[in-house]
Amino acid sequence: MRIKELSDRTGVSARLLRYYEEQGLLSPRREENGYRHYDEAQVPRVQQIRSLLNAGLTTEIIRAVLPCLADAASSRYPAPDFVSRIREERGRMAERFEFLSKNLQAIDAYLDALVPQ
Repeated sequence: MRIKELSDRTGVSARLLRYYEEQGLLSPRREENGYRHYDEAQVPRVQQIRSLLNAGLTTEIIRAVLPCLADAASSRYPAPDFVSRIREERGRMAERFEFLSKNLQAIDAYLDALVPQ
């Protein structure tokens, strides 16, 4: 599929898709005319990239983590610095998740108070 179709299917602008390619997160094949061609596997990959970005990870960390997520059972990055960095990011994600969870509970309580059941 071309970049427009991937954009339509994922809800991610073509501009961002080109940026993801520039950052090494996507690797489309190039056709003879220079157009990018994405295979079907890129749809969930773009969704995964968006999810990780929304969780607060940087594209640099995502680039390093994506291969691990594809095959979580194997450790391709055993370097202690890398593992430590990912643990720190995981800790930050857990803190954000807890904060968002508390906000969600507060909003639910507010809505329950507004709309009697």
